[in-house]
Order: sequence, then structure tokens, then C-alpha cells
Amino acid sequence: MHDRRIPEWLRHAPVPSVRGFAVLAGTEAVARGILVSVFPLVMYHTLGDARLVSAVYFAIGVASLLAGLMIPYLIRFVPRRWVYVAGTQMFAGGALLTLLGMPAAVVAGLALVTIAVVTCFVCFNAYVLDYVAKIELGRLETSRLFYSALGWTGGPVLGVYLHGWWAPAPFVIAAVAAYGMLAVFLVMRLGNGRLITRARVAPANPFGYFRRFFAQPRLVTGWLFAVIRSCGWWVYVVYLPIFAVQAGLGDQLGGIALSMSNAALFLAPLMLRFMQRTSLRMAVRTGFVVAGGLFLLAGLASGLPWLVVLSLMVGSAFLILLDVSAGLPFLLAVKPSERTEMSAIYSSFRDVSGIVTPGVAWLVLFVAPITGVFLAGGAGLLVAWGLAGTLPARLGRARIAVEPAAAPLTAHGRAEAV
Repeated sequence: MHDRRIPEWLRHAPVPSVRGFAVLAGTEAVARGILVSVFPLVMYHTLGDARLVSAVYFAIGVASLLAGLMIPYLIRFVPRRWVYVAGTQMFAGGALLTLLGMPAAVVAGLALVTIAVVTCFVCFNAYVLDYVAKIELGRLETSRLFYSALGWTGGPVLGVYLHGWWAPAPFVIAAVAAYGMLAVFLVMRLGNGRLITRARVAPANPFGYFRRFFAQPRLVTGWLFAVIRSCGWWVYVVYLPIFAVQAGLGDQLGGIALSMSNAALFLAPLMLRFMQRTSLRMAVRTGFVVAGGLFLLAGLASGLPWLVVLSLMVGSAFLILLDVSAGLPFLLAVKPSERTEMSAIYSSFRDVSGIVTPGVAWLVLFVAPITGVFLAGGAGLLVAWGLAGTLPARLGRARIAVEPAAAPLTAHGRAEAV
């Protein structure tokens, strides 16, 4: 009799849904979107030199990469749910630390936020692979994009506007949104994920799973797609605002351009349909070749600032097509027994791109103006286009298909910006 008075949702936690993960990603988009255009400006105005900004981003990228790769080892001793909770708290703490305004505090705040993002991302992907069937991964990626669209569309322009009105405002909003992530996570009751019994003992070395990763070419290829796509976003998010300041176009242009570009997130359902009607390989190759060509055009049009901005904005729409499609080759190839470890490998794309992009930019800026960074980014995207030609023509064809009875795609979606 007593058990009947206990609500069903308390006695048996519901299985997390695609929509639940999309809402969690959407909350994260608010936290990250409000800062994505503010941090490059704050760093540039605080440090005063684009090469120094690149060097700082490079160092933070190295630290974040090491932190992300250590998470699977950490999760053996600390429950995954507490690692995710710690990530949300680091995000809030980093945003608030930046309010001190001193160069050391700004750099430390950016470092904390960057490490927090990779921490939450590793856990998020592991939960996705625990609870979302492979046939639903295409719908999840679209749902993640669509639900995140508001944060990524309104956040960048609102962030730079609020920063000009009252400098602490975007950082306070980001901290509040980080606590919103925590609230959604607790409501979803994800716990520590599903327990998978391994066929062999996990390696004592926290980096021992690299051998299994490199032994699977599909995983390596999928990871390279993610790295190069993220490099494109790094170029757009970090170096377009600096270019705008140097070209006399104002502090707010970078945020406005990023917000307008991210409006293409609302087209994510149409992008998924394009992928379904053609193929995953066609979607990935189209995204890389068009984005790469437009980034090259931006690099060559250095004397026409508005053409540079327009080329990068249109190119970024095809980066969003890659957000929908380019992560699927990796996710479709992951074995159930390697979810946490391979989620850490996959999440490293953000940090590797955060090392490669500012490192290359730092070298380019010694011999060329900032438009040279756009040329380098375009060249990298075209290399990925060539690599995408090795994908099987029918890869994921059944798994990205959406059944007629599925919920309308217009209710879902967002991906990875930097």
C-alpha cells in the first residue's frame, strides 16, 4: 500500500530521451554562446597583441587536451555524475573569475571555462552513447543543433552588446546558465550511465586506450573530421572579431556576424534531410569543399573587408552542415564497451583544434596579416574534403534514416562551435 503512494517517476527513473539531451545541449549553448564573441575581444584588449592572444589560446588548448584525456581515468575513481557537476561549477567559476579584469584573472577564467567545456562534453557524449540508439544519432545531432540555435544565434551579438553596456553582464549570465545546465542534468537523473561489462581488464595507463583508437581507421578519420571542422570554427570565432577591430569595422561586428551565421542552425532539419536523400559522404564532402573555398576567398580579399566578412559568414553556414554530419562517422563506429574512453578521444578534437589553430595562426602572423589565417583555415578544410572521399558511399544510410512515425524534426537540434 505504501509503495502505491510513491510517484512512478520517483520509483523508476525514466529513460533519457533525445529531447532531454537536446534541452541539456541547448542550456549549454546559452552559457557558451553569450561568451563566444566576448572572450576574444576581452583577450585582445587585455593583452593588446594578436600573437600573444594566439600563444595564450595555444597554452590553454594543451592544458584542456590533457584534462580531457584524463577524464576516463578520473571516472574510475569519481562517479561520472560528479565529474559532470564539477564541470558546470568550473564553468560558472571561470566566468565569474574573469570579472576581476586583471590579465592573470582573464587568462585563468578562460582556462577554467575551456576545461569545463571539455569535461562536460566527454560526459555528455558518454551518456549519449549509453542511452541513445545508433539509429537515433542523426536525429539527436539535428535536435542538439535546433535546441541550441537560440543560444548560439542570440548569444554572440547579445554578449558583445551587453559587454559594451556593462562589462560583467555576459559573464554573470554565463554563470547563471551553467547552473541551469546543472539543474537540467539533475532533472534528467542520468546517474553514472549504463554499466558495460568489458571483455578484458581496462588498462592501468590512462592513455592505454589510444592503441585501440589508432587500430580503428574509421574512428581516426571521424576524429580528423571533427578536428578540422573545429579549426574552421576557431578561425571564424576568434580571428574574425580581431580582423574586424583591425579593419576599423568595430568591436560588435564579430558578435553580429556569428549570431547571423548561427541562424542557419534553424535549417538543421533541412540539412538532415539533404543528408538522408543523398548520403553521409556527400553531406560531409559538400560542407568541407564549400566552406574551404569561401575561407580561401576571404583570405585573398584582404583589401575588401566586407567581402572578407561575407565570405566567412557564408562559409560558416557550411560548417554548420558539418556540425550535423561530420561527427557521425565517429559515433557510428564506437563499440559499446569503449564509450567513455572513446568519448574522451572524440572530445579531444576541440582541444587539438585549440592547439593547432592558434599555433598555426601564431606562425602565420609573423609573415602575413590576419587574412593569412583565413587562407590557412581554408586549406585545412579542403584537405578534409579530400579525406572524406575515402568514406564508404553507404555509411550510416540505415542509421541516419528517420522512420515515418518519428517525431517531426522541426522540434529538434545544435552542434559544436568553439
